[in-house]
Parts: sequence; C-alpha cells; structure tokens
Amino acid sequence: MSEMKAWLAHYPDNINTNVTIPNKPLSQILQETTDKYPNNSALSFYGRKFSYQQLNALVQTFTSALQRNQVQRGDRVAIMLPNCPQYVVSYYGILTAGAIVTQVNPMSVERELEYILNDSGAETIVVLDALYPRVKSVQAMTKLRNIIVVSLQPSENEFAPDRSFEGFLSESSGNVLPIEIDPEHDVAVLQYTGGTTGRSKGAMLTHRNVLANVIQSYEFFKEEMEIGKERYLTVIPLFHVFGMSSCMNLSIYTASESIMLPRFELEEVLSTIKNEQPTVFPGVPTMYVAITNHPRAEEYGINSIKTCNSGSAPMPLELLRSFEKKTGSMILEGYGLSEASPTTHCNPPFSERKPGSVGIGVPSTEYKIVDIATGTIEVPVGELGEVIIKGPQIMKGYWNMPEETANTLRDGWLFTGDIAKVDEDGYLYIVDRKKDLIIASGFNVYPRDIEEVLYEHPAVQEAVCIGVPDPYRGEDIKAVIVLKAANTVTDDEIIQYCRQSLAAYKVPRLVEFRDQLPKTNVGKILRRALRDEVKNM
Repeated sequence: MSEMKAWLAHYPDNINTNVTIPNKPLSQILQETTDKYPNNSALSFYGRKFSYQQLNALVQTFTSALQRNQVQRGDRVAIMLPNCPQYVVSYYGILTAGAIVTQVNPMSVERELEYILNDSGAETIVVLDALYPRVKSVQAMTKLRNIIVVSLQPSENEFAPDRSFEGFLSESSGNVLPIEIDPEHDVAVLQYTGGTTGRSKGAMLTHRNVLANVIQSYEFFKEEMEIGKERYLTVIPLFHVFGMSSCMNLSIYTASESIMLPRFELEEVLSTIKNEQPTVFPGVPTMYVAITNHPRAEEYGINSIKTCNSGSAPMPLELLRSFEKKTGSMILEGYGLSEASPTTHCNPPFSERKPGSVGIGVPSTEYKIVDIATGTIEVPVGELGEVIIKGPQIMKGYWNMPEETANTLRDGWLFTGDIAKVDEDGYLYIVDRKKDLIIASGFNVYPRDIEEVLYEHPAVQEAVCIGVPDPYRGEDIKAVIVLKAANTVTDDEIIQYCRQSLAAYKVPRLVEFRDQLPKTNVGKILRRALRDEVKNM
C-alpha cells in the first residue's frame, strides 16, 4: 500500500471506506427522518422546540408558497439570515421546489449583496428584518421580485416589508407539485467563496455533492453517534458551508436536535451548554479560545459534549491542549473547502489522533500532494506541495466561471491552493495557503510555523503573521497579537521568545499588539484584512 493510501488502514472493519451515495434529492433526508422519527425534536431555538413533523410541515408549506409565486426548478433563491428555524424551513423548501439555495452572508454590504444577487440571478430572497433596508437599496439594480422578511422578535424598524415570512406561508395552496430532480447534475446550493483572490465565486454544489458529504461524515463518526439521540450546538453560521453540512444537514440525517444560536456570544453559548447539554459542538478555533480563557468554563457542564470537531481555520496545538485539559472534551480537527461541500479530512475518533494534523480522508475521498509549480508531479512523503482532492463531494464547478473552473478542477481533481504534506501514515498536514506564503530574503516562510510558537507564549491569546514589504528582504514578517487579559509583554520580548524556537529568517521583525483581530462572522481570523491595511498605508 502506498503512503498516499496508507490512511485506509486506519479504518475499522465496520466503517465503509467506499460509501454508496443514493440517487435522491438532498431534501429527501428530511422526509425520511420525519417518517421514522416524527416526534423527535428537530430544532431548539431559545426554548422553543420544533419536532420533525412540525418542521417538515412548515417546509411543505413554504415549498407550496414558492411554487404559487412561480419559483421554478433551477431558479436561485437567496437566504440572508442568521441561524434560526426560518433558515432551515427556507433551505429545505427551496430544495424541495427544485430551486437553488443561494447563500448570502448577513454581514454583506450593499456592494457585495448586489454582486451576489446579480451573479446568481436570484429573483427571490429570504432576509432578516434588520437587513431589509439593505436589500431594498439594491433591489432596483437586481432581478429581485420577491422579498420575504423574517422577524425573530417584535421589530422596532420603521419600514413596511414586502411580505413577512408568516404572510408568505399563508400564500401556500396546501399542495406541493412534484419536481423531477437529477441529483448528480442539478445544483442544490450556490456557496459563495470569500473572494480573497478577487471576485466571489459561486461553488455549484449538486444534490449528490452535499448528500455525499453528509453520508461520508456520518460514516466517519457513526461509532460516536446514536441515531435520534444527539444534540448539536449550532452556533456556526448556517450560511457557511461548515455549519450547513456539519450542523444542519448532518443533524437532520441522524434525526438529532439542532440547538440554534444566531451568533457566538460567550456567556450565551456557555449558558446554552449548561441548560441544553449538547453532545456535539462543531466550532472554529476562536470559539475554543474564548471558552478556554473563560475563568469558570468548567462550571457550565461542557463535559456533556462528546465531540468537538474543529474546522474553517488551523487549530494551534497549544490551544487544543489547553481546551481539552480544561474541559475534558476531545477536539477532532478537520479540513474542508466550500468547493468540497466541505469536509474532506478529519482526525479519526476510531484511530490515532495526531495534533497538528487535519487527519485522514473521509470515506470515498482520494488525495495527494503535487508540486507547486506544475501540479503534475506527486511529491514524496513529508515534502511540501499543493494538496489535490477527488471524491463525490467535489463541486460541479464555479457558477458562470468556466476559466476558474478549468483552473481548479483538472481531470476530476480539485486543486485546493493549500500547501500541505502527508506523513507515512497518510495523515495530512496543512501548512498554509499558497497566497499566504511570506518570502523573506529568498526563504519561504509559512505563517503557521510562527503562529504555533506564538500561541505557546503564556501571555498570547491570539496571533497572526503577515508579510509586509521591505526593500532589502522583499518581505518582513509582522506578528499581530492579542494578549490575554491582565497580561503585558513587549515586542522585544516576543521577538526574543521566537528566537528560541525558530530559525532566524522566520523570526518576526515587527510586532503589533491589538485589542482584537479582524474576523469573519464564523470567527475565522481575516489575515487578508491585515495585509490590505499594510497595502493601503
């Protein structure tokens, strides 16, 4: 067995490494769960519970209302909501109608919103009431004809929305027209990437892509899951592909309860853990940072959580150790991309977990490391290159971007743009994004190498490194740091600390202390925003 296939040996006999993906629409998993577990709690939102029977009935009503408003198979319908029951109802209603869910980040400003609406051609949007004025301001420049407004509480906004979510439901005829869906070719979700390399790109995820990833994830974690018994803490935004797949879709597939929170607010999250005792907590490193640094985290019963699967950004080793020591939970770090629906790798609960690695491929996933220059030569074990991936979860392509699609999908392989290596056991280690590489005095410097060291400093809470222009060295390394409360340290002390563990060319020459770092509303540190600040100085 080659080293690239060595990961297969880690799977026990009861886990299928080559899963069968049924030829059915993604939306069917809700109907099947409802048929088997109608009275199980599907959603919990600030104390209000929805059974699967209630949720499915709302989805059918929403689907009928879409059809009454001439939403056809293949039409794009945008969702611009935080985590809430209406999100799930809209998502599954859109899919049942044969339309395409178009994910919109609620933090999008008018320019970004206008671009996504025009790029997708969406004519219908479901939007939070507080964001309604933003949508109205761009409506004339788009094809929008249906605006459905969700209010999570009595609104004080002084506007008259086109129609409320409840009013839209009342337009249902009570009947859903059957729609023929081709799971392999019909797009279920347009998942827009962050646009870090230019215009945002809409990854076309088919019904089969997204369903495949749900089944792959279940097969991978099934020994840790009890069908109909798990409770997911769903605070990762559902518009983010990680939340969509690892929280919403996986919880529905396993007849579990999704405990929904619209945003990550530390005290609210800890209180929710204490009151609702979730068993699964998909999160990102910044969430675990916040919990680890809370002085009384242990008092909130966080040991109810069996599995914390971390994604979206690299997990610093020191943070992983601190979180597990303080809470007793186990973090399984994984890896994925919007273009892969998203999960491709994770540290296995059934075999060795290697801190610093993102683990092994999930079932039916192939991967290898190729040379950065041409992408055609597979590099030896332990050497750095670009990780490329193949599997049933890989997107159909980018919406209306044939050249981008051709550059990213080659002979069935997804070229990720991530620099990585594998060890002799097939475990994958993500080193950095190609575009995050710092070239200082001709040396290639990967920011994560430095950040791992910085996180080991007892005063450092968060850290990120970027390259800044230097006329002599090409780029200098700058560390931007948030200190833990009541801690003080000088930039020179940080530099000297790094000298103890890093080669001289990797040591930051510049250090800046801040109260906070720029982040996405998933909690991922925005390295790009820091680079842009330097560029605009």
